[in-house]
Amino acid sequence: MAHDHDLADRIRELLVGVPAVTEKRMFGGLAFLVGGRMAITASGRGGVLVRVDPAESDALVAGTPARPAEMRGRTMAGWLRVDAEDVGTREALSEWVKRGVAAASALASKR
Repeated sequence: MAHDHDLADRIRELLVGVPAVTEKRMFGGLAFLVGGRMAITASGRGGVLVRVDPAESDALVAGTPARPAEMRGRTMAGWLRVDAEDVGTREALSEWVKRGVAAASALASKR
């Protein structure tokens, strides 16, 4: 399934002014990278895949609609999946974009 183009546009709008943002098609979705590191993806499975601080993952899963991201049956540490209906408002999506940008920015740049 292709990614949600409207969701990608909404993410793009929220990233205006963030330095070193690039886009790349990955994993059936459209990934937004900060400094060469994936921050958030408009997922091909709907909703978003977002990078978070692995130390915060459990608390975010417990206190938000996010769930651990899985790829090929394995949980991906530091990655959460949030369904489309849970990022339906600008405010809700903005919170996840901010988390993804913060987590990607905390890593050393790939450039």
